[in-house]
Amino acid sequence: YRLDLLPRITGLIYFLVMIHAIILMIGGHYTYAEVPPFNWIRDHFGLARNDYDRVGHFFQGFVPALIVREILLRATPLKKGKMVSFLSVCVCMAFSALYELLEWRVSVATGSKGDAFLGGQGDIWDTQKDMATCLVGSIVSLLIFTTVHDKLLLAKLTIHKAEST
Repeated sequence: YRLDLLPRITGLIYFLVMIHAIILMIGGHYTYAEVPPFNWIRDHFGLARNDYDRVGHFFQGFVPALIVREILLRATPLKKGKMVSFLSVCVCMAFSALYELLEWRVSVATGSKGDAFLGGQGDIWDTQKDMATCLVGSIVSLLIFTTVHDKLLLAKLTIHKAEST
């Protein structure tokens, strides 16, 4: 299958990738454990940690689930349905696991400096919670956007077929 023969991705994907990029840039700028509005939320509500890291991991599942879904529907013989949704979630979880292994490796390699990169904030279950948040993000994304995404894909394919004739 050749992805270069496919028409461009849907506007929904472009928009969600932009939102995800902004979330990543904010986390990268401040570090995920020190994003100011979430420090205020932590302090105001007496929480134990700054939860911006959870927002990042939620979107680590939310946006890629739809990207993977679009690739599967447009570049493989798979048809829309439960299998495409299942595979989309599986790919998100595989990337989440890979990212958590990368975080762990950076932490081991850099010693105490890795704590800022990890953003675990003393939570021994941080890795598991990060992956669970990614799982929830991918499922929520598919539940919210599958119908809209199907309509956008149909419109995109209809336009592409009309242009190619």
